[in-house]
Amino acid sequence: METLQTTSLNEVYEEYNRYIYHLCLKLTRNKAEAEDLMQEVWVKVVRYESYVAQVDHLKAWLTTICMNTFRDRYRKNVRRSKYMMNQPDTLDVPVLDLVPNDDLSTEELIEKEDVAKVVQEKISQLDGIYKNTLLYFYVHQLSLIEIADIMKVSIGTVKSRLFRAKARLKEMVLSDEAAASAIMA
Repeated sequence: METLQTTSLNEVYEEYNRYIYHLCLKLTRNKAEAEDLMQEVWVKVVRYESYVAQVDHLKAWLTTICMNTFRDRYRKNVRRSKYMMNQPDTLDVPVLDLVPNDDLSTEELIEKEDVAKVVQEKISQLDGIYKNTLLYFYVHQLSLIEIADIMKVSIGTVKSRLFRAKARLKEMVLSDEAAASAIMA
């Protein structure tokens, strides 16, 4: 439970630099890309230096920043490359929201739109705090730190709201038979 109150950024860098590099290398499978990714991670850490003092588990927090940065870079690369030539062959981590294959059938497209409508409708029925937290995290793809900054709350509060929002959303969908059947189909 080491926090930045007892450590400087230099000490954090010294302690976790090799770990972050190896994680980046595992994700990218390319030395140059791993170094670029690692640099982006440390830039974010420096940018959010004032929040580091609130972090109870630095390694987990750094891992989250690394994973989110990788996902953001991956999505950006996919958008740039219509044919997805830069996509890694395999990923050792679950990457949410991969760009869908362009060859979806008409039925799959309609089903996807139906599910999206149901989820959007249920999200709009959530209390404002929960709705905004979900939108910031999943739609705008902001980090927990960025959301905490926007909402003027701690990272722990953001995590709690995100957990409760997902639980409430699931509860709302499952209690609505039409919504549940659209999603479960």
